[in-house]
Order: sequence, then structure tokens, then C-alpha cells
Amino acid sequence: MRFTKNKRQHSKSKKGFSLIEIMIVMTLLGLIGTFAAQNFIARQQEGNRKGAKILMQQIRTSLDDYFRTCSSFPTASQGGLDALVSKPADGSCKDYDPNGYLKKVPKDPWGMEFIYDSQDGRKYILKSLGGDKKEGGEGNDKDISTEDQDF
Repeated sequence: MRFTKNKRQHSKSKKGFSLIEIMIVMTLLGLIGTFAAQNFIARQQEGNRKGAKILMQQIRTSLDDYFRTCSSFPTASQGGLDALVSKPADGSCKDYDPNGYLKKVPKDPWGMEFIYDSQDGRKYILKSLGGDKKEGGEGNDKDISTEDQDF
């Protein structure tokens, strides 16, 4: 009989989690996971915007170097940004750096080509369409342009 009594005492001391306790823990873990994911996505979008500005600044530096040696910025007829990689075929730049000004024209962090426009070779606009990959947008989808005051 003693064996039976110990067995009963042992089974009474076993305690588990109730279904409600497990559901509360799962809900809390879900909420924490949601907040962490939102924070991660926001940081990633912010990083993409900063990365786009850094790439645009590198392109601007190359455009300035091109301007110093060629006395103008590349126009659409000269190939636009491609003129920073290889000499324009029209022969408009006599002192073109034989190594070019860029190894290759980078794409923005969203995988799109930067938009470049220079009509007269005296000024230009360099722009990324942002995360939504279309004109306009707000927040992290807002276009990034050299025309912006915060650039």
C-alpha cells in the first residue's frame, strides 16, 4: 500500500500549464515579434534611403570630375551617366580620363537605375524614385533628388 500512496502523492505534485496560460504567452510573443519586425523594416528602409544618398554623392563626385576635364556635364546625347564609364562617341570631351570616372554606374538600393537629366551640360538632376519605384511618394517612398534641400 505504501507504493500506491507515493504514486498518488507524486501525481498530485505534477503541475502543467493550462491552455489559457499557453495562449497568453503565445499572444505576448506574437506582439513582441510584430513590434520587432516593424522596427526592423523601418530601419531597413531608412538604411536604403541613406544608401541611395551615398551612392548619389559618389555619382555627383564623378560628375564634377567629368565637368572639370570636359567643361560640361554629360548630356543625354552623350549617353548620360554612361559617359562616366566610357568616352562619349561624339568626341565632345577631348581630355576624357582614359580610365573613365566610374567603373560602372551603380543602381539604387531598390535595384533601379538612377534618373539623370542634363539638357545643356551646365546643370543636371540626379534622382532615385525611392522604395515605391515610381514618381512622387511620401515617407520612405519619397523620391530622392539632388534638387531637394535636404540632399
